[in-house]
Parts: sequence; structure tokens; C-alpha cells
Amino acid sequence: MGTRDLLFLALICKLAWAGTMESCAHRCGERFNKAADCQCNHQCDQHKDCCEDYEKLCTNKEELQGKEAEWEEAASYSNLYLAPNSCQGRCGETFDKHHPCHCNSKCQEFGNCCEDYENLCAHDGFSQSNDGITNEELLIISEKIYKVDNNKAQKEDIILNSQNRIFPSETNNRVDRCPEPLYSYVNEELFSKPTYAAFINLLNNYQRMTGQGEHFTSQQLREQDIFLQEIMKTAVMKELYGFLHQKNRYSSKQEFVNELKNMWFGLYSRGNDEGDSSGFEHVFSGEVKKGKVTGFHNWIRFYLQEKEGLVDYYSHNYNGPWDSYPDVLGMQFNWDGYYKEVGSAFIGSSPEFEFALYSLCFIGRPGRMCHLSLGGYSLAIQTYTWDKTTYGNGKKYIATAYVVSSTH
Repeated sequence: MGTRDLLFLALICKLAWAGTMESCAHRCGERFNKAADCQCNHQCDQHKDCCEDYEKLCTNKEELQGKEAEWEEAASYSNLYLAPNSCQGRCGETFDKHHPCHCNSKCQEFGNCCEDYENLCAHDGFSQSNDGITNEELLIISEKIYKVDNNKAQKEDIILNSQNRIFPSETNNRVDRCPEPLYSYVNEELFSKPTYAAFINLLNNYQRMTGQGEHFTSQQLREQDIFLQEIMKTAVMKELYGFLHQKNRYSSKQEFVNELKNMWFGLYSRGNDEGDSSGFEHVFSGEVKKGKVTGFHNWIRFYLQEKEGLVDYYSHNYNGPWDSYPDVLGMQFNWDGYYKEVGSAFIGSSPEFEFALYSLCFIGRPGRMCHLSLGGYSLAIQTYTWDKTTYGNGKKYIATAYVVSSTH
């Protein structure tokens, strides 16, 4: 096993934390867990604190268990394994609402394909023609995006003071082990670049508490358009659009921009109020739900809030293998009275770089693990779709997106 393979395995182990507290994977039906960012029991819907994937993974559980028993019995008479979480023997089947994932030509569009859809159903939908995005193509396009990020920070632009590193088992201890700020220095000339400036203008347009509706002024809506216009001028977004256009996902740049605006900035409700959240707010600006920080996966936002005295850096439990920017850091911090157990973030990347990679993974692997390569190192991004409301013809908003290194 080579050095990079060992590094990749290490990344898997060290960042397995990333989704445990924000996902219902292996948690359906568990009792209330005060250490978790969200819950996975039948009462969470009433208390408005379900994880994003609760409905997908945990509803109709008893009915699904009955189905599984039927499938296992059938499998004993044939060598066909019809597991509900697999596409084995199911490629092209008609939609069945009782299945937790699907294997038909529309599943990629709706973000509900089974994990092995790409491998087993290579002749269905996008995957059966040149329109399909293969795992190899994701590695190639992510390296291309990485290489053309001309706006990223250089080594001399950022000085990090990461201080004390803790074990993953200690992330819920809420102990401030770092007396100094995370950022010792940031060259703020970076922020005068058009994409940085447009990005920063968006960050304070949101109410961080879920349950409080977002009401944008005409200027704030204009700022969303300006941001999209500026990033589309960059080599990073041109590379991404060219790839997706070649894969027949979008026929024009305007169609692509319209889709980005809907999936990222379209409003939906995480709390009691209509339109209190969006993918952009959650991922980049950060939210507070049930007394805990959710989302908040952006280094620029962190730096600016830390500079204002609103973020207190506690510790980190992961530091990526990159010796230049962008890098990846897994952090624990307090955001003006609310704790974030693990917040993964790219460090030193341009706004368009993060936006491009998260968009690529949401489009190419919605609601699934998205394996990429940056500078020769393996990394993965997890996205989740917002399943409760849709836009257009059943299209889904971004619920969250974050770095997990291989597999919040």
C-alpha cells in the first residue's frame, strides 16, 4: 500500500466524525441525544430538530423492515440480492415510494439514487450514455478546478495558529484549549478581489436563528446576482460549466446560473417560519438551531467573526495533508454563545472554488459521498438534499454540503 493510500485511509478514520452528529445514519430510533446536532426519533418532527436525512432514512422504518424480510426470503430462492439500499437486480425498476433509494433514470435528477447506482446501472439514465458523471471524471474535473483557482490564498497570505489538537472522542467536551485566535494573520487585500467582495457582502444578509423568516431587500437580492456574475467570470466556474455542459446537464450558461441561484439561494423552512433557511446561509454563513451551531463551513466567515470577537476558537481534531492553500481543518468553536462540535472547512480557498466543488458534488452525487482529488490527495464532500420542499419540476434545494475527506 502506497503512501497516498495510507494517507487516504488515515483521512477516512480521522474525519469519520464529520457526519455522525448531523446525520441519521445508524441512528434511527435512538433516544434523545443532547450531544447531537439533530435527532432521529419519532418525536423530532414535533420538536423541529430532525436531521436533514431523517425523512429519507428513518420514516416508514417498520414497513421497510418488512420489505427487507420479503426480499431476503426471495433471495434465498434465487441468487438475486434485492437489498433496498442497493441497485443489485433493480436497475430501471419503476419508482416505489417505499424504497429508501432508487435505481431508475430519474434518480440522479431527484437526488435519491442508491450508493451503487453508478457501478451497477451503467446503462440507465445519465449513467448509460456519455452524459453520466463517472467517479474517474469527478477526480479529473476536481483536479482541473484545483489547478485553475488563481484567486486562492498564497502561503504568505494566511498564518494559522492551530494550537491544540484533540481526539475525535473529545469534540463534545466544550473545553477551550486554545487561548489564542486561530488566525494570526490574514492578508485582507484578498477581500478586495471581486469574488471575495461579492461573497462577503452576502454573509450578513441572514438571520442565523432558524424559525425566523428571511426577508431580503432589493439590494440584498441584487447582491446574490452580483456574486453569481462575478464567480462565473472565473476560470474555476468556467471549468465547471464546461464540464457540465459537455455532460449535457446544462445547455447554456444562463440555465446553469439560474439553477445555481435556485439550489443555493432558494428559501425553505427548517423551523416554524416559512423561508427561514437556504443552502448558502447554512453552509457559508452558518445557522443556530436548538441551541447549536449548524453549517458554518467557511474560513472567511470564521475569520471575520473571530476578528469581531464573535467566534472563540477552542481546538481542532483534524488538519489536512496539504502544504499549501487550500487546506482543510476540522474545528471546535463557540459562536457568540453557541457551540460547534466539529466544523470542517477549506482554508485559504477562493469563494468560487468552494462554491464550485460543492455544486459539482450536489449535481453529480446529490445526497451522497462525492470523491474528489486535490493536488494528488484524496478528499470527499458530503451533500444532502432538502426533501420537504422542491422548486421547478421537483428539483431539490441544497440542505448542506461539507468536507469529510473520504466518505456536517
